[in-house]
Amino acid sequence: MIFETILFERREHIVHVTLNRPDRLNALNATLVQELTSAAGLIGGDASIRAVLLQATGRAFCSGADLMRSSIDSVESSLRDQFNPMVRAWYHLPVPVVAAVQGIAAGAGVSLALAADIVIAARSAVFLQLFAPKLGLMPDLGGSFHLPRMVGTARAKALSMLGDPLSAADAVSWGLIWGCVDDAVLAQESQSIVQRLAQGPTRAYRQIKQVFNEEPPHTLEEQLQRELAGQTALGRTRDFAEGLDAFRAKRAPEFKGE
Repeated sequence: MIFETILFERREHIVHVTLNRPDRLNALNATLVQELTSAAGLIGGDASIRAVLLQATGRAFCSGADLMRSSIDSVESSLRDQFNPMVRAWYHLPVPVVAAVQGIAAGAGVSLALAADIVIAARSAVFLQLFAPKLGLMPDLGGSFHLPRMVGTARAKALSMLGDPLSAADAVSWGLIWGCVDDAVLAQESQSIVQRLAQGPTRAYRQIKQVFNEEPPHTLEEQLQRELAGQTALGRTRDFAEGLDAFRAKRAPEFKGE
């Protein structure tokens, strides 16, 4: 498949998806959204893919939705028919997704990053929620879902209402993202993480994503039942048998995703 606004590169069992509209700070227009959706479909349909790195070219990760051609009437249809299916496809990918964030991540760009499983950011990166203060809107693409779960309701409300910039370091301390590294080593560190994931137990990762991404249970018993179902299935895999053998032999396991 030939893409116009993203780079799609496969390296053995790892796929790199790169937002490639640097002149627009990788703002999400209709083409970019559709191509991201298509990329997620390709990844989800290939059982041999074991991990994904989502990144961007230029000086920003994603400045949010491209509003140059937006209108009041287009907001609802764009979200329903384009943006929401895209972020849903990425959030529900069965393999681990690492997002590497540099520069600005604003609005929908933050939501896209948070659809990944692990977010690592350059120290100079800034996370912005500009929906309300700049546009009179509310967070979308799952922003209202992720923010309170990750940083708490009080901080989520203030970020959304005030639009103050959140540094990468504070994003780590608040629990919004996994890690913050010097700009010069962002590519190296993100690649290291995705390599580790690609060598790991794929089926276990799938169960982890499922149990963490589901609606929070109302009781401990409900979550214990979810864990029981997932762990029972994983206990029958070859990866688990390999993990046991490796543990007993005091060697590193060689997971095959089986």
